[in-house]
Amino acid sequence: MQLQKSSVKLVVEVVDACDLMPRDGEGSASTFVEVDFLNQLSKTKTIPKNLNPVWNQKLVFDFDQTQNHNHLFIQVSVYNERRPVPGRNFLGRVRIPCSNVVKEGEEVYQRFQLEKKWFFSAVKGEIGLKVFYVSARPEKKSSPPKTKSKPTSVQENTNNNLDIKTLPALPKSELAVADSPKSLTSEPEKEISTVSLNQNFVSPSECGVEEPNKEPVKATLETIQHIHKHKVQQQGVPFTMQGVNLQGHSGDPDDYNLKDTNPQLGEQWPIGGGFGGRGWMGGERFASTFDLVEQMYYLYVRVVKAKDLPPSSITGSCDPYVEVKLGNYKGRTKHFDKKMNPEWHQVFAFSKDRIQSSVLEVFVKDKEMLGRDDYLGRVVFDLNEVPTRVPPDSPLAPQWYRLEDRRGQGKVRGEIMVAVWMGTQADESFSEAWHSDASSVYGEGVFNIRSKVYVSPKLWYLRVNVIEAQDVVPNDRNRLPEVFVKVQVGSQVLKTKICSNPTTNPLWNEDLVFVVAEPFEEQLFLTVEDRVHPSKDDVLGKTGLPLSIIEKRLDHRPVHSRWFNLERFGFGALEADRRRELKFSSRVHLRVCLEGGYHVLDESTMYISDQRPTAKQLWKQPVGILEVGILGAQGLLPMKMRDGRGSTDAYCVAKYGQKWVRTRTILDTFNPKWNEQYTWEVYDPCTVITMGVFDNCHLGGGEKPTAGGGARDSRIGKVRIRLSTLEAHRIYTHSYPLLVLHPHGVKKMGELQLAVRFTTLSLANMIYVYGHPLLPKMHYLHPFTVNQVDNLRYQAMGIVAVRLGRAEPPLRKEVVEYMLDVDSHMWSMRRSKANFFRIMSLLSGLFSISRWFSDVCNWRNPITSVLVHILFLILIWYPELILPTLFLYMFLIGLWNYRFRPRHPPHMDTKLSWAEAVHPDELDEEFDTFPTSKPHDIVRMRYDRLRSIAGRIQTVVGDIATQGERFHSLLSWRDPRATALFIVFCLCAAVVLYTTPFKVVALLGGLYYIRHPRFRSKLPSVPSNFFKRMPAQTDSLL
Repeated sequence: MQLQKSSVKLVVEVVDACDLMPRDGEGSASTFVEVDFLNQLSKTKTIPKNLNPVWNQKLVFDFDQTQNHNHLFIQVSVYNERRPVPGRNFLGRVRIPCSNVVKEGEEVYQRFQLEKKWFFSAVKGEIGLKVFYVSARPEKKSSPPKTKSKPTSVQENTNNNLDIKTLPALPKSELAVADSPKSLTSEPEKEISTVSLNQNFVSPSECGVEEPNKEPVKATLETIQHIHKHKVQQQGVPFTMQGVNLQGHSGDPDDYNLKDTNPQLGEQWPIGGGFGGRGWMGGERFASTFDLVEQMYYLYVRVVKAKDLPPSSITGSCDPYVEVKLGNYKGRTKHFDKKMNPEWHQVFAFSKDRIQSSVLEVFVKDKEMLGRDDYLGRVVFDLNEVPTRVPPDSPLAPQWYRLEDRRGQGKVRGEIMVAVWMGTQADESFSEAWHSDASSVYGEGVFNIRSKVYVSPKLWYLRVNVIEAQDVVPNDRNRLPEVFVKVQVGSQVLKTKICSNPTTNPLWNEDLVFVVAEPFEEQLFLTVEDRVHPSKDDVLGKTGLPLSIIEKRLDHRPVHSRWFNLERFGFGALEADRRRELKFSSRVHLRVCLEGGYHVLDESTMYISDQRPTAKQLWKQPVGILEVGILGAQGLLPMKMRDGRGSTDAYCVAKYGQKWVRTRTILDTFNPKWNEQYTWEVYDPCTVITMGVFDNCHLGGGEKPTAGGGARDSRIGKVRIRLSTLEAHRIYTHSYPLLVLHPHGVKKMGELQLAVRFTTLSLANMIYVYGHPLLPKMHYLHPFTVNQVDNLRYQAMGIVAVRLGRAEPPLRKEVVEYMLDVDSHMWSMRRSKANFFRIMSLLSGLFSISRWFSDVCNWRNPITSVLVHILFLILIWYPELILPTLFLYMFLIGLWNYRFRPRHPPHMDTKLSWAEAVHPDELDEEFDTFPTSKPHDIVRMRYDRLRSIAGRIQTVVGDIATQGERFHSLLSWRDPRATALFIVFCLCAAVVLYTTPFKVVALLGGLYYIRHPRFRSKLPSVPSNFFKRMPAQTDSLL
């Protein structure tokens, strides 16, 4: 007997259809649905004579989880069954991408518009479906499975042949194939690996270490190697920060510019492998999955376990641990109390650049409470005999080694299982290994220096439509209640307005919107309260709803409303009898749903990195792949003091879409080298990837708490790259300045070296994306107000920061807030000036055209004026050439500007940001807290400054309003004489224009406007004088 692996079934639940095309000749149709998935055909029962049939039938198909189905479709076709002559008529079809299939429990009823199969097909109507996959129990089998399985059809109430449960994480010895790394994150404590699109399998480490997500994509049409890794961590620790006085780089403007770099990218091994000629590769070898970083070589030592260790002669037991020594570097495993056969499963990594010995020693020792630890034995390895391994080669199998005595003259009791090999940072053990350059880190700091991949929680908008309430009785029966509803979800509290009329049956019909995250940990609490006094509210009833029972919707169709009974507030558990006796009959009418058609904004719309809706069923296919090689940093400033000198422990964080990556921390260096590579799927090119560099202040207790009560990771700088500014299939290698604004001015904190490549998968899909809205359609069908968007974004940022702070190691709150620009909405005089000059730079083109046209009219350059007259006459004579000439002119300008196109991505511009010439007091105001913490005289001075600026803006706005009111008064008879003159002029102009050809009018008007200065007067024109004499409402202002 052989045990079959857990199988997965694809379930297509055909619910109903509506408004189908009649095809039986009698104004109706006998309809059935046929579903085709990988040549597995299954159909529903036939509903006779019904254009709005209801099936409620489930069709089940075999779903091979080891194959990549993301590029395939599920075809659902609707037919009319002909009778009595056998046959069928096509009524429409729907093609559903397999990448949109979700697991059981996340499925949502969806309506699809039926599509045509051929151009002349007569199709109309919609079909309602639910599509999901379930996992069945492992079954025993005695023979190999059949190559072709027949799909089954089951009714909704007869699904006993499937044991439906959550899709389990795969064992570490297998890999699942999927195109989207976010589609397999149902179990946060498991590792989830995905493999390349051409199904080249990579075996992960057998010891359970996490595999870093650093694989790029080979940009070819046939094969695209695409390796993802998502890890979801839990449980965080408090954080602290210690700051030092920073001295910025020189104020040379050229020092703030982008610089080209020429790193040695790609994986290349020397002849004969890593050491001494015993490598497994006989010559040069270039790897295809790590080509955007410089290769870094490490000696890896995996200590698995030991057995048959000798006991101590005093205690009769053994407290063993292992010490790995290479030159001056020593690494230790944890020790076990009274264990003769310990298991460690720990990996040590020694950088090849720092190796100072040709011998590796592995010691096994017995830990003693007092005195020196006892020596149990050792194993010695010659580095010239160490093999070389490069993924995707399988992991090197560990071996048992007999322990030797201290002098190596004989064997002693005990054996240890060890594996030693030479590899690069592409090795699966890299992220979880103990590194020799971090030997000073201890305690919790060991976890805080590792590289990790994080996934943002899945965010939903929760919409609570409070409709009405019935039979609300106040505590004081002598008055009618002034009722409002308060809804709380976690720390978010929203209230409706007070009902306009005091009544026991209030009506509101208000929408309250919250942000919630999966898994749903909070409940929705609703209270009905009575405004007794401006400072007192009485609670009249309450109810609670778990978020897991709330219906999800994907479009604008309203969900069903429900009545919920309210419990009388104020009775405790000891008053059960009274509570039963006075069970309140009040109830509230609600319409509650989780919005899956919106994208929950957790970052500024200016720097958005993901625009997909919450519901996976609405996701489109990716249009490209983004690969980023984080090479290193140069010239970082000291961020804290250690042993009387400046020090920096830098790590880099990158955020794009739902995926966050964090490099490992490089200790005590101003020029860290990370050389880590990561990959993202791109669903919209008009998005931004954000990368920030931080100083790690959590290295095991050595940091000192600040006045705020905890250490915080210091920000070193940030880089943004908009994907639409990158050319496809090109590698950009640049050094980006890390600029940070401090209260004393802008400072360059160093440079971040990156290698970026954006690969487009389909030109047609890319063109398709550019013609569609940026956000999902629900943002336009039912948009939120500006205040709602700001409040919901703030709540979403808080939820993301809390959830990522619970990972291990935590991505701390200050890091998440800096990456998401939490303070981008705060007032800043510097930003106001920058935005003003941005507007002026846009209008400068119009001003230049106006000046040029004025020079033409004044004949400053007679040749130009004559040419403009000739062009004007040609356009008047042939008006159909105006638009073609305009578009041809723009085409030629664009073609000419191609020579001067940008050669590198944009970066932080200090001049555009108005950061170089900013006043110190304006910077001090920008860094002030909210509400302010400054003395009253400074606040008064800044308030007066704002009043003066607001006065100028008020004057400009008033002038604009005056001009508009003058235009309105032309026909309002506010000035009877002016209006009479104007309407007489309009009558004469109508007669003249009716009797005169338009070409003549345009010719005369144009020639008059661009006439020679000899025929011009320096006084204002008659229409201008007439318009300025019109009255405005300024006379009525106080």
